[in-house]
Amino acid sequence: MRDAIDRESAAAPVLIAQVSASREPYPKRSIRVIVPYATGGGTDIIARVVTQRLSEMLGQQLVVDNRAGGGTIIGTQLAVSAPADGYTILVSAPSFAINPTTRPNLPYDVLKDFRPVTQLAFQPYVLVTHPKVPANDVKEFIALAKDKPDSLNFGSTGTGSGSHLAAELFKIMTQTKTQHISYRGMGPAVIDVMGGQVQFIFGTVLAVVPHMRTGKLKALGVSSERRSTSLPSLPTIAEAGVPGYSTVSWTGMHVPAGVPDAIVRKLNTDVLAVINRPDVRERFLHDGAEPAGGTPADFGKFVRDEIAKWNKVIKAADIRID
Repeated sequence: MRDAIDRESAAAPVLIAQVSASREPYPKRSIRVIVPYATGGGTDIIARVVTQRLSEMLGQQLVVDNRAGGGTIIGTQLAVSAPADGYTILVSAPSFAINPTTRPNLPYDVLKDFRPVTQLAFQPYVLVTHPKVPANDVKEFIALAKDKPDSLNFGSTGTGSGSHLAAELFKIMTQTKTQHISYRGMGPAVIDVMGGQVQFIFGTVLAVVPHMRTGKLKALGVSSERRSTSLPSLPTIAEAGVPGYSTVSWTGMHVPAGVPDAIVRKLNTDVLAVINRPDVRERFLHDGAEPAGGTPADFGKFVRDEIAKWNKVIKAADIRID
């Protein structure tokens, strides 16, 4: 009995502090926004567009802190070890949902150690080939891959990356065999597709559209459930021959698990207001992305579904990261 009273007494100051913190005006100082990717990439661009507008709305500076490396583990671990006071935000992306399977010894649990705020945006991948690949649509491409198994190579931004798994999902659903070539980034991979060293890639809109327009890449379909606003005439892969196929590159926001409900709700409300601004939507579309939004619960379900989806693909494709 005495032990129970002691435990309650010890916990009381912590509880009082949490309640008091949640009632204080937020934010009172600058907020660190950790982006576990290098400067200038798609995730970083989206993060900076949102944080700039959010900073203006909140009246406090949001400082973007790029912490690339370790397959995003370095930046993510830095975020999870930060105080759960709302002054550290993690910008999450597909690796957040992929790493739990490809890297079983993660120093954190993405579902238990973080709280979802909202999804910021999504960007479909585009299945593009070298112009000389003898296939002009998805069905012809599947037929070619089946006729010549293992003769087609595809590039990706790295083993276990979103672009890699988009191709592996395609292989599983079409029962085709193609060879994976891993690159350190989308840029080098796209260059080698244009040069003919590899035959195709699932590239982000921002990375491939300029080369589609010059005829250096041939587009066959987009990976999203519906057609891309940026490429309305290009069919989805699902409607072009692979029913049910769907995957996107996405960007969202998470905070450490102990952040109070009131702060999560405020961040969600304010971020939604930002991404629904016409100028932000226009900037997203310019870069090939589309605003997402939704409640923390919506985003939490999305991430759980992504983890389950990629867990199946990774195991079926026997993908391992040493």
